Amino acid sequence: MKYDVVIFGGGTAGIACAYIAAKYKLKTLLVEKTDVLGGTITQGLVTPSMNVNTENINTEFFNDLLTFADKYNARHTFVDGNKAWFNHELLKIVFDDMLTSYNCDILFSSEPININFDSISKMFIINLSHKILSLYIDTKYIVDATANGKIFQILNCDFQNKNQEYQNPSMRFIISGINVSKFEKWITDIDNNRNVTISEKNEQQIYMSTACTWDLNKNWALSPIFESALKNGDLQYEDTAYFQLFSIHGMPDSFTFNCPRIILKEGENPLNPFTYSKSVIQGRKKILRLYNFCVKYLPGFEKSYISHISDILGIRESYRVKGQYTFTKSDIISGKKPKNIALSCDYPIDIHSNNKQKDILEFTNHSYYLPIEALISNKYENLLAVGRIVSADFYAQGAIRTQLSCFSMGEAAAKFIAKKNK
Repeated sequence: MKYDVVIFGGGTAGIACAYIAAKYKLKTLLVEKTDVLGGTITQGLVTPSMNVNTENINTEFFNDLLTFADKYNARHTFVDGNKAWFNHELLKIVFDDMLTSYNCDILFSSEPININFDSISKMFIINLSHKILSLYIDTKYIVDATANGKIFQILNCDFQNKNQEYQNPSMRFIISGINVSKFEKWITDIDNNRNVTISEKNEQQIYMSTACTWDLNKNWALSPIFESALKNGDLQYEDTAYFQLFSIHGMPDSFTFNCPRIILKEGENPLNPFTYSKSVIQGRKKILRLYNFCVKYLPGFEKSYISHISDILGIRESYRVKGQYTFTKSDIISGKKPKNIALSCDYPIDIHSNNKQKDILEFTNHSYYLPIEALISNKYENLLAVGRIVSADFYAQGAIRTQLSCFSMGEAAAKFIAKKNK
């Protein structure tokens, strides 16, 4: 079998890349190791997507996603203008529909065994495993959207940062059976900061969000509640690092929680198999404590229950590849415009620390721009990387790792290949 492009990894960046590639008439194959597309946005329960100023640069996929999501009543536009309050379960169907509508081939439960590069024909020859079968595929281009740079590792490419600094992961979960009206009235009464606690109502449901962290640079309304739970032994200190909840479109009695944070030791690699496995176990224990805390201390949660625990650990930062260009913090601060822009963003540099008062949330007063060269391998011109493994330094990656940026990276890679393939 021969393809113009093979994308490995069906997460946010990989889906966008595969969709745009197929839409632009490339013969496209998307390879996903699980049976679900979406990665963090479906299996990881990371919804809503953070709102950023994209300047409408490489947003064709996102705009089409909104149209497809509306077809399945799978999203809501929040009062703050964020259009990406998605229903994570319905998105599984939405993504299938989007890709198949442009005849993109999808292989679930599949992973690469080996990849060779034919330097004469400049083609990749892939040995692919699907359960008990092996498939051989030739392709002109490969896009690594695996989040951990698996394809770059197989091809012995260079990385920026193995065995250096890493961000702390999280593990999301959902609580259902909540009396949302009761909780919404209570929390909006005690917290008048509408940058923290936001709420809106329509005929279908109440939509809202609120938060509390262990950092003291904000006057969190929930801080006294957490302090009481710590004093009573209902929570452990690390449980207070980060607490955030959001409504879910189409699930009026449920909240998704952007927590708990998993605290790593300094320099500990979240992808080390033992560290990763311990983090998953630790995350589930923390989730149970946070759930019991909600039932005991938050009005409206008295008859609630845990309805879903994330299928994957939320890794924010792992390996970063070396591309033709390395995007840096200074590029963000300067806001300089490259010739070939992959994405526009204004999201802050966002670093989740393992120490109290050490979190970084550094805003700029302008947009910044990722060059397409940061997506292209410094070893193979027809190998690209999209998503959190993008060629960037630690701080710059902390700003462009969000879902809308990953969408734009995937789209930019697909358009680059389509232009080269003419």
